[in-house]
Amino acid sequence: MTFRTHLLEITTGSRETVADFTADCAAYLREVADGGDGLLNVFVPHATAGVAILETGAGSDTDLLATLRDLLPADDRWRHRHGSPGHGRDHVLPAIVAPHATLPVIGGELALGTWQSVCLVDTNKDNPYRQVRLSFLG
Repeated sequence: MTFRTHLLEITTGSRETVADFTADCAAYLREVADGGDGLLNVFVPHATAGVAILETGAGSDTDLLATLRDLLPADDRWRHRHGSPGHGRDHVLPAIVAPHATLPVIGGELALGTWQSVCLVDTNKDNPYRQVRLSFLG
């Protein structure tokens, strides 16, 4: 078994976003998996972002952000108050959208469902630059 890791840089901008980085995961696996089986761990080392496996492009990504706005309104209810108004909710986000996912790799490729994508979920408008750690064990 081998363990390889890589840090991916993603620019999310200054608005809430669901950023699909499935292609980056696939490219990384082409470099390290050597056509084999294993696990890809995806981890966001930030206190205000998460990883989601979901369909993109058909409205699910927009629906996720709308749901998060309903669950975690950007208002003054939060005790954590630094940053932009409502920023405290961004620190609650990883309890709902986990900052990690472990995915099966079969034959060197992600074993995702037909419409599944690997996405960074970022509601923090104060931090436009994110890192995602990709780690392959195989």
